[in-house]
Amino acid sequence: MRLVETRAELDAARAALPGTVAVVMTMGALHAGHEALLRAARAGADSVVATIFVNPLQFGPNEDFDRYPRTMEADLEMCRRTGVDLVFAPHRDEVYPGGEPHVRVNPGPLGELLEGASRPGFFHGVLTVVLKLFNLVRPDLAFFGEKDYQQLTLIRRMVLDVNLPIEVRGVPTVREADGLALSSRNRYLTEAERLAALRLSAALRAGAAAAVGGADADGALAAAHRIFADGTTDVVLDYLVLLDPDLGPSPGHGPARMLVAAKVGATRLIDNAPIDLG
Repeated sequence: MRLVETRAELDAARAALPGTVAVVMTMGALHAGHEALLRAARAGADSVVATIFVNPLQFGPNEDFDRYPRTMEADLEMCRRTGVDLVFAPHRDEVYPGGEPHVRVNPGPLGELLEGASRPGFFHGVLTVVLKLFNLVRPDLAFFGEKDYQQLTLIRRMVLDVNLPIEVRGVPTVREADGLALSSRNRYLTEAERLAALRLSAALRAGAAAAVGGADADGALAAAHRIFADGTTDVVLDYLVLLDPDLGPSPGHGPARMLVAAKVGATRLIDNAPIDLG
């Protein structure tokens, strides 16, 4: 495995990679969810590139850029263990050589909903850095986790709309044994908060179970909302919605996606799951 930090080093190393090239983009603090992405990329391509870059554009003024964990040695060890060929871990000036970019990717209407409504400008920052890294790495395949489902949907749409020759593949969410979706932010939770955070995955299971039992979209959503209906203040719900797989209006039947976001203590968590409506 080779580690590079500059665009010039990346260009030279990328040119030497054989066959199809897959990329997995991360902000570091890698966990088992990232490992699943890296293993999927390893299985799906001849060469694998991992990027490690904490993108400042996707942090709001009151969010945790400085607090975000940096665990480079452990991250590199995971990359070695999963068979990554090349790690690109650039400094800020390599990604944004002109300083904060004046031109950014506009995510369109979908980027202003859900996470975009709660975190204004978030998806402008995400799509801008993803497009930059696509241009720098020049992959054939890109692997992203379904845990960040709105992000995955927007990246797929960007690739389609700007005609990038890249296949985007989603990888299912990796969970703890008790159902909690893996996230780099889980480490911020106290023991009591972690227990409270299980409400997010419990709500998704309740919605899915109601749909299996014959409930329509309203019934499945109502079942999920009941998980948060006891008046407790340890989990503050932001949104809980049921939409179609492309995040359009909820379908009357067939495949759908339930998405939830909540603040647990001082930590904001998201989760989602597929649901089949009849």
